[in-house]
Amino acid sequence: MATLLQQLINGLVLGGLIALIALGYTMVYGIIQLINFAHGEVFMVGGFASLATYSYFIPESWRSDWWVALPLMALGGALVAVILAVIMERFAYRPLRNAPRLAPLITALGVSVVLKEAVRLFYPGATAPVPFPRVFVDEQYTFEIFDGTITIGSTAILMIAVSVIGAVVLQTYITKSRMGRAMRATAQDPDTARLMGVNPNRTIVLTFVIGAALAGIAGVLYGIQITNVDTEVGFLYGIFAFTAAVLGGVGSIKGAVIGGFAIGLIKSLAGQYFPGGTQYDLVWIFVLLIVVLVFRPQGLFGEPERVRA
Repeated sequence: MATLLQQLINGLVLGGLIALIALGYTMVYGIIQLINFAHGEVFMVGGFASLATYSYFIPESWRSDWWVALPLMALGGALVAVILAVIMERFAYRPLRNAPRLAPLITALGVSVVLKEAVRLFYPGATAPVPFPRVFVDEQYTFEIFDGTITIGSTAILMIAVSVIGAVVLQTYITKSRMGRAMRATAQDPDTARLMGVNPNRTIVLTFVIGAALAGIAGVLYGIQITNVDTEVGFLYGIFAFTAAVLGGVGSIKGAVIGGFAIGLIKSLAGQYFPGGTQYDLVWIFVLLIVVLVFRPQGLFGEPERVRA
């Protein structure tokens, strides 16, 4: 029982990270029907940008105070991720907005490769995993449960808390705010939204900004949890996040979060209990995805696509 509870905790921590990244995928697709495969690399760049903030911009006397260093690192990672996302939207995606869907998809893949190789070539030491400082409280909480013990770290609690709070705040913003209503209107019918006074370009840019900021923060949380950053993590976690968005229903905030936690739990439990162990944990994730899509092609919380006449 203790082993099961430990794996559940590990799955929730991984799921929280995936959920933060998946929110950007689902928001962008919900607005402009673009599968932004470069979003995983935005997450990776956010991690490296936060590390650069720590190494080059935070004075050494401040680094031991996590309540100073961690917010500054999150700000640096999110800021660089946002600037990158705005540039991508303006120069890579906006010119192809009315093109066939294959064109922006291929462009997104190309942008992903460019970002990955740029970081690998120009960030010092990025050809291998780069050590990341554990700036948050390094505390492990141990509980005696049944026949053993379970352990959860302070950074794991932070990961889960930030993902849940971020999703709640984002859902509230989209449903209650003026710009949130503009996002929903643009997603439903951009032409009619334009006639009603909504600026689609501004709305789309804001969508990229929010998704990139969440990805940048996720990059910081990944770094302090794993204690290193690597150029390969963008592709891997980008695939996880995209799968979570599809599983939960692309365009659904709640679906992206639940899909992220579901994938984290499946990966953690499959490595411990399913046939094949950790070598086949990714297989079970996609088995789950296929089963869900067979019975609900729109995902768990997605809506069937409406085709306008």
